[in-house]
Amino acid sequence: MRILGLETSCDETGVAIFDTRRGLLAHALFSQVDIHVEYGGVVPELASRDHVRKALPLVHQVMQDAATAPEELDGIAYTAGPGLVGALMVGATLAQTLAWSWNIPALGVHHMEGHLLAPMLEDEHPQYPFVALLVSGGHTQLVRVDGIGQYRLLGESLDDAAGEAFDKAAKMLGLPYPGGPHIARLAESGDAARFDFPRPMVNRPGLDFSFSGLKTFTLNTVNACRDATGLTDQDKCDIAR
Repeated sequence: MRILGLETSCDETGVAIFDTRRGLLAHALFSQVDIHVEYGGVVPELASRDHVRKALPLVHQVMQDAATAPEELDGIAYTAGPGLVGALMVGATLAQTLAWSWNIPALGVHHMEGHLLAPMLEDEHPQYPFVALLVSGGHTQLVRVDGIGQYRLLGESLDDAAGEAFDKAAKMLGLPYPGGPHIARLAESGDAARFDFPRPMVNRPGLDFSFSGLKTFTLNTVNACRDATGLTDQDKCDIAR
């Protein structure tokens, strides 16, 4: 079976062709980071419009790279949610339109389920049951996976997701969006012993996460450094660490 996959849940347009016998035949990804960086976060309307511009050309590119004609496809899979509504609608509309015109089925895939099962595409994939940590944009979840369609949520963030916390902490430090890579780069030059940041939820029962306290501690630390000597480059590195 050969499947065309479309992903348009947020700020990346992803297209791939997967063959159940030969594996991944071709894939392409376009990131919208340069579009959203000046706003410090994803602007849903701009994201949707860029998916409209990029999705179909990427489909043509991937089908050419995979040497696959429409009549060789057995179906189309697309991200049905969760995600930005407008962005999801672009992918769903394109997938269903192509499926109708090529007379093949279209299947909506749950975004988080796609992440959970992605390791099964590897040559050395885990055996059921396994525990998956999902750290994907607006989601931070710990899930037990017993099989396809058999999932149990063990814990999740009670407030922000990890990615959102990184972006907000980066903004406090005057770093560009997206925050994670910039914080990671500064942390390489940071002193791990200078600040003692809290580790939330570790002494509580359950497997939930919380990042709001870390954000508050980061803000207070940034303000304390700024009031003392001004926020120096080394301060930023140590806070990032």
